[in-house]
Amino acid sequence: MHKLPQQVLEAWNKRTGPVVFATVDGRGVPNIIYATCVKRYDESTIVIADNYFDKTKQNIQNGSEGSVLFITESKQAYQVKGEIGYHTNGEIFDDMKLWNPKQHPGHAAAALKVREVYSGSTRLE
Repeated sequence: MHKLPQQVLEAWNKRTGPVVFATVDGRGVPNIIYATCVKRYDESTIVIADNYFDKTKQNIQNGSEGSVLFITESKQAYQVKGEIGYHTNGEIFDDMKLWNPKQHPGHAAAALKVREVYSGSTRLE
């Protein structure tokens, strides 16, 4: 299992605005959404609350890998790529229910497991 580098852990705490969450369908057609209900679960997992997913949910359930893109206050961009789990119960789901705003349904927790991390076009180790 890969972990987010220290540089990215620090950048995550300085991110601004929503993240961009990308998946693909079975034909390779991308689906990209803004996500505001997102949290780093641990050093190797970023969780996005499924409040209103449609195509994103279908893509994840069909085995799509994904990417999360975020930007810091100083306008530095970071991209995290990896496999996505879709949790409707268990520890990751229960944690999401604690921080997801109560006015949103929180149907599930999409958990992106870190495989690759980039700062701009530079791959980080």
